[in-house]
Amino acid sequence: MFAPRQLLLSTALLTLSAPLLAAKRVDLDYQVRFLPESDQAEVSLTLEQGEAVRHLRFDLGDKGYYSDFKATGSWQQEDPGHGTWTPAAGKASLSYRVRISHPREDGRFDARMTPDWALLRGDDLVPSARLDLVEGNELVSRMTVELPKDWKAVETGWPRIGKNRFRIDNPERLFDRPTGWILAGKLGSRRATLGNTDITVSAPVGEGMRRMDILTLLTFVWPHAQEIFPREPGKLLIVGANDPMWRGGLSAPNSFFMHSARPLVSENGTSSLLHELVHVFSRIRDTDRSDWISEGIAEYYAIELMRRAGGLSDDRYALIRKQLGQWSRKVESLRDEHASGPLTARAVLLLQDLDKEIRLKTDGKHSVDDVTRGLMRLDKASTKDFIQISENLIGGSSEVLGTKLLR
Repeated sequence: MFAPRQLLLSTALLTLSAPLLAAKRVDLDYQVRFLPESDQAEVSLTLEQGEAVRHLRFDLGDKGYYSDFKATGSWQQEDPGHGTWTPAAGKASLSYRVRISHPREDGRFDARMTPDWALLRGDDLVPSARLDLVEGNELVSRMTVELPKDWKAVETGWPRIGKNRFRIDNPERLFDRPTGWILAGKLGSRRATLGNTDITVSAPVGEGMRRMDILTLLTFVWPHAQEIFPREPGKLLIVGANDPMWRGGLSAPNSFFMHSARPLVSENGTSSLLHELVHVFSRIRDTDRSDWISEGIAEYYAIELMRRAGGLSDDRYALIRKQLGQWSRKVESLRDEHASGPLTARAVLLLQDLDKEIRLKTDGKHSVDDVTRGLMRLDKASTKDFIQISENLIGGSSEVLGTKLLR
């Protein structure tokens, strides 16, 4: 009788002590104030208890975007590209200014501020940093945005907890910062809930963004995306603007940018919108000169989602394959750090052929969908990983993957 009672007592004591072992939550508040007259934002980080953090070492890049650092505690900039904040005990803050507009060599912009709006990635507002956190503490991050007098709204891919206030919580990061796209100013927005995702399509007024067209296309393909991908974001922000913004699409885990002049479905039958959507859903990252995997899968499903939703007939699908073949006829290898357009086209053809092979050899039990789900479980995927997952499904070697394109 004694042993069971002792066990019950030990269990009870462990249960009672569990809250004591939980990490201490320390507030980290980001304050962002846009300054369109100087093409800058003023950013401050405030720690409620500075002693919880030994230091934050920021990667400031080589563009000279950051300036005017002021800190409670110490700020040391070892070189132009790196700076370290050692917070003081008690309430501590770091403030600085960051330039918003990022011109490219071709005269286009990755990020831009005008007198009426700002479109940028939060990754640039708060640069990446190495966090040395005192054991037993956990940072709880929020961001508040202060807008110029005549600006109306701000949109991010993070949950809204106030008018211009957002909860920043990324379980994959120790240092939660407001990554993803941010749009502020005089905006037009449309919203919908698809599956488990709250979607906002937003653009500055007068930039020609086809908000309702985008929501309509997403409504058709969303159920098919849910069948393929085991996770979907709780919130998705799609932003856009016209020239001189970069004429393409750029994705982040909770948001993506689309140039407002890009067609939802291009003349060759693919969709930049769905390509970026697949990046958000899959979040596949690659390594070992295997960019063909993430880019190929995104383009493969940009076609496949429309096909499954009934937006592509068999003859149109066959024509797309023919065009992809013509575009990629000079590609001799898929192995590269950055997949070009022709290389991505060739990767799509390989994925389509592999899907046929897997379905045939498994009597329809498996497909490339299963390969994709396997890749999503990896931190980073290599060509070797791709082949191993595929051949495990097949139960033997793959004729399609025996190609010299993957060597």
